[in-house]
Amino acid sequence: MNKDTLILGALIFGSSGLGAVEKKPVTFTEHIAPIIFNNCTTCHRKGEGGPFAFTTYAEVAKRARLIARVTESRYMPPWHAHSADYKFKDERRLTEKQIDLIAQWVETGASEGDPKKLPAMPKFTLGWQLGKPDLVVKMDEAYTVPAEGRDIYRSFVIPLNLKENKWLKAMEFRPGAPSVVHHSLFRYDTTGRARRLDERSETPGFTGMGRQDGRGATSLGGWAVGGTARFLPEGLAYRLPKDSDLVMDMHFHLSGKAEKEVSTVGLYFTDKAPENTFTDIQMPPSFGALSRVDIPAGKKDYTVNDTFTLPIDVEAFGVSAHAHYLGKELKMTATLPDGKTRELIWIKDWDFSWQEQYHYEDFVSLPKGTRIDTKVVWDNSAENPNNPTNPPKRVRWGLQSTDEMGSLSLMVKPKRAQEIGSLNTAMRQHARDHSVARALQREGGLGARILDAAMRSDRNGDGKISRAEVPRWLSSRFESIDGDGDGQLSKEELQRALSRLGNR
Repeated sequence: MNKDTLILGALIFGSSGLGAVEKKPVTFTEHIAPIIFNNCTTCHRKGEGGPFAFTTYAEVAKRARLIARVTESRYMPPWHAHSADYKFKDERRLTEKQIDLIAQWVETGASEGDPKKLPAMPKFTLGWQLGKPDLVVKMDEAYTVPAEGRDIYRSFVIPLNLKENKWLKAMEFRPGAPSVVHHSLFRYDTTGRARRLDERSETPGFTGMGRQDGRGATSLGGWAVGGTARFLPEGLAYRLPKDSDLVMDMHFHLSGKAEKEVSTVGLYFTDKAPENTFTDIQMPPSFGALSRVDIPAGKKDYTVNDTFTLPIDVEAFGVSAHAHYLGKELKMTATLPDGKTRELIWIKDWDFSWQEQYHYEDFVSLPKGTRIDTKVVWDNSAENPNNPTNPPKRVRWGLQSTDEMGSLSLMVKPKRAQEIGSLNTAMRQHARDHSVARALQREGGLGARILDAAMRSDRNGDGKISRAEVPRWLSSRFESIDGDGDGQLSKEELQRALSRLGNR
């Protein structure tokens, strides 16, 4: 049989005749179950946030068409972090092949297949994503969240009764009424002040999120809606002193239905002391509170940019983002000293319901002199389906969910632990720069008063401020303002610096 005969046969008989290749049927047990179990069942099972379970063929087949739709649109599984340069741990992103398999399975009848080929279900601990905690604590009294009204910020205290210092590797937060808990920030208190504030209140907890006297209270991270609990990388841990109380600073967003909240927290310890320390680089600082966020009604792409240069070598291990309903796009990049740019994270389509903390698969090395740039974009137009007001209204920065915030936080450890102080000092100065810029824009005459205050340090009357004369509040900015490098600050150099701050 020659080549022409084979071609003619294929044309005449098509897929059902000579040379036909029979497609292998797509079944649940062999093809679909591995996709569902490894990407969906983590949340879609008893005790988790998914609205229905995906643990058996019957449960999945019942919603087969819905699964095909939401996976094809990439609405599910929820995963919003992108990076052209780095891979994140535990990505829930499906491949094109996996999405096509689900679609083919549904189109051909969603058959079960051979039960003997069903893969084993991943090992889940009921109610806990990280496995059984070393210590489980919960609120001893329910807090009643009303059906309607403004968002509520309230702090709750849970005594830990630790008899010795502990090293904390992770905390897993389980809200009792997830429909109304927007986020919770964790800290410990060794002073007893938070407990006294709680005791004075007639209802559980006390008002004033984060209210403390600045002593004996330290952050232990937090949780936001859609968040996934994660262990800190090897060699890192929080210090949790004995006799400390856990304080949860919680934000409630009312749902139209009265709820009773009893939060539960799982703590995971390690006996190994940490080898290093770590911190967050948040940009812009204070969730954007110092960036003069003021979004006009109808504005589709209101943008706030921020820049920070690393004073030391660091290694990044995670990144997170925060915004409210109008958030549209959040991006963070790193420009290395050699001029090469790396994409740390890019959330192209922000979703208020999924505010995760993303950990890199490997540490990301960022040397001293690296410039970190962030961009936060909000959409206050009528075309934004997430806009809570119709028609759109002017929106400013604020604590209510219908107000706005916006920032990205890079979690880093110093390459040399002893240099953490230099990084913290630089970040505090960065926040102060934002504060000055905000004040300059708010009050035009303030710049002149700052300039006069600085020039009063000119003790020898030569019209310049030397390094020996510079006031303490200006000393950390001396080199950056000294444009000509002569070791003195002229009035013109100070004016230019104030002008740059005012235009940020």
